[in-house]
Amino acid sequence: MNAGIIEIDLHGKNVLQAKAEVDAVLKRTDSSVYRLRIIHGFHGGTGIRSMLWEEYGYGREPKIIRVQGGNNPGITELVLRDY
Repeated sequence: MNAGIIEIDLHGKNVLQAKAEVDAVLKRTDSSVYRLRIIHGFHGGTGIRSMLWEEYGYGREPKIIRVQGGNNPGITELVLRDY
Protein backbone atom coordinates (compact mmCIF):
# COMPACT_ATOMS: atom_id res chain seq x y z
CA MET A 1 0.00 0.00 0.00
CA ASN A 2 1.27 3.46 -0.84
CA ALA A 3 1.40 6.08 1.87
CA GLY A 4 -1.90 7.92 1.91
CA ILE A 5 -3.70 5.43 -0.31
CA ILE A 6 -5.95 2.69 1.06
CA GLU A 7 -6.83 -0.14 -1.29
CA ILE A 8 -10.09 -2.01 -0.80
CA ASP A 9 -10.68 -5.25 -2.71
CA LEU A 10 -14.40 -5.86 -3.20
CA HIS A 11 -14.21 -8.97 -5.39
CA GLY A 12 -16.94 -11.44 -4.49
CA LYS A 13 -19.13 -8.91 -2.69
CA ASN A 14 -22.55 -7.73 -3.74
CA VAL A 15 -23.47 -4.04 -3.92
CA LEU A 16 -24.81 -3.82 -0.34
CA GLN A 17 -21.75 -5.56 1.13
CA ALA A 18 -19.47 -3.34 -0.91
CA LYS A 19 -21.19 -0.14 0.26
CA ALA A 20 -21.00 -1.27 3.89
CA GLU A 21 -17.26 -1.94 3.58
CA VAL A 22 -16.54 1.39 1.88
CA ASP A 23 -18.58 3.24 4.52
CA ALA A 24 -16.66 1.48 7.32
CA VAL A 25 -13.29 2.38 5.80
CA LEU A 26 -14.38 5.99 5.22
CA LYS A 27 -15.40 6.25 8.85
CA ARG A 28 -11.94 5.11 9.99
CA THR A 29 -9.87 7.34 7.70
CA ASP A 30 -7.87 10.21 9.09
CA SER A 31 -6.15 13.19 7.48
CA SER A 32 -3.14 11.13 6.32
CA VAL A 33 -5.32 9.31 3.76
CA TYR A 34 -5.92 11.18 0.53
CA ARG A 35 -7.32 8.44 -1.69
CA LEU A 36 -9.31 5.21 -1.51
CA ARG A 37 -8.51 2.87 -4.38
CA ILE A 38 -11.41 0.47 -4.76
CA ILE A 39 -10.78 -2.69 -6.73
CA HIS A 40 -14.13 -4.08 -7.79
CA GLY A 41 -13.43 -5.91 -11.02
CA PHE A 42 -15.13 -5.44 -14.34
CA HIS A 43 -15.95 -8.79 -15.91
CA GLY A 44 -18.69 -9.66 -13.39
CA GLY A 45 -20.69 -6.53 -14.20
CA THR A 46 -20.67 -2.87 -13.30
CA GLY A 47 -23.03 -2.78 -10.30
CA ILE A 48 -20.41 -1.83 -7.72
CA ARG A 49 -18.78 0.74 -10.01
CA SER A 50 -22.16 2.35 -10.67
CA MET A 51 -22.98 2.38 -6.95
CA LEU A 52 -19.68 4.14 -6.17
CA TRP A 53 -20.37 6.90 -8.68
CA GLU A 54 -23.98 7.33 -7.55
CA GLU A 55 -23.45 7.15 -3.78
CA TYR A 56 -20.16 9.02 -3.42
CA GLY A 57 -20.12 11.41 -6.36
CA TYR A 58 -21.69 14.82 -6.75
CA GLY A 59 -20.89 16.02 -3.21
CA ARG A 60 -23.01 13.42 -1.44
CA GLU A 61 -20.26 12.36 0.97
CA PRO A 62 -18.51 15.28 2.73
CA LYS A 63 -15.12 13.52 2.95
CA ILE A 64 -14.94 12.84 -0.80
CA ILE A 65 -14.10 15.67 -3.19
CA ARG A 66 -14.41 13.60 -6.37
CA VAL A 67 -14.75 10.11 -7.82
CA GLN A 68 -12.52 9.10 -10.70
CA GLY A 69 -11.78 6.03 -12.75
CA GLY A 70 -8.57 4.16 -12.11
CA ASN A 71 -5.98 2.84 -14.53
CA ASN A 72 -8.36 0.10 -15.67
CA PRO A 73 -12.16 -0.31 -15.69
CA GLY A 74 -12.04 -2.55 -12.60
CA ILE A 75 -10.74 0.23 -10.34
CA THR A 76 -12.50 3.34 -9.04
CA GLU A 77 -10.75 5.93 -6.87
CA LEU A 78 -12.40 8.12 -4.24
CA VAL A 79 -10.32 11.25 -3.77
CA LEU A 80 -10.47 12.60 -0.23
CA ARG A 81 -8.02 15.45 -0.75
CA ASP A 82 -5.57 16.61 -3.38
CA TYR A 83 -1.88 16.06 -2.81
